[in-house]
Amino acid sequence: MQTNLDFTTIIIALGLTLAAGMSTALGALLAFMTKSTNKKFLSGSLGLSAGVMIYVSFMELMPEALEKLSGIYSEKLASIYTITAFFAGMLLIAVIDRLIPEDENPHEMHLVEQIGDEDRRLSKAGAHGAERYKRTGLMIALAIGIHNFPEGIAAFVSALNGLEFALPVVIAIAIHNIPEGIAVSVPIYHATGNRNKAFVCSLLSGLAEPAGAILALFVLLPFWTPQLDGLLLAAVSGIMVYISIDELLPAAEEYGHHHAAITGVVIGMAVMAISLLLL
Repeated sequence: MQTNLDFTTIIIALGLTLAAGMSTALGALLAFMTKSTNKKFLSGSLGLSAGVMIYVSFMELMPEALEKLSGIYSEKLASIYTITAFFAGMLLIAVIDRLIPEDENPHEMHLVEQIGDEDRRLSKAGAHGAERYKRTGLMIALAIGIHNFPEGIAAFVSALNGLEFALPVVIAIAIHNIPEGIAVSVPIYHATGNRNKAFVCSLLSGLAEPAGAILALFVLLPFWTPQLDGLLLAAVSGIMVYISIDELLPAAEEYGHHHAAITGVVIGMAVMAISLLLL
């Protein structure tokens, strides 16, 4: 095993990944505590998360991956490996996306206003409608859990390379997990009227991220080398860029505030550029 990672670094990486995953539970709490959805805020937040992910991927993780691989291979071969790993990361998350039935798309938008309509909806829908809501919520929770698994690996791998890489990734993932928590909790609460059950389902969907980190801990770390480190950083970049383009930006647009979303992207990039200069 070739690694210079110490126990503290690994614990910090696991802790940051857990924090990112727990933000789905925060989304559920916000759904229960507020009476209306601030769509402009959510559009801007999702845009900001996308801006952070895209900027960090291209300006930090990809150059770092190329630098690590350039110390082992020729410049051209290092570039080929970096680019290949980048698109391999994209392919991984795209395949996961394709395996999830379209009807259970985890990006489906739910508004917290729907919670206030629960009694009316259930009285009209009856037992069949309640069961359909429950199934929808559980399938969304499962789909989000599957999506969150590679995100957990991404956050963990980033954290192993230092806080300057980890914090932007973790913050961006945490921000976009909040609407996912709403997406899980709203239909389950509709179906059951049980806030605790809806909260637990949201929490469990987010815990797929630390589960991904634990898998990486036991499967990847025994084989950890500078080559693997560089390849995984490039793959993480591909995963984050794909998530930004396929999930975050379309979701931000769905909330109906295009300019807030774009402003969020620019602010996210600017904040990351300044913070990385100061580190």
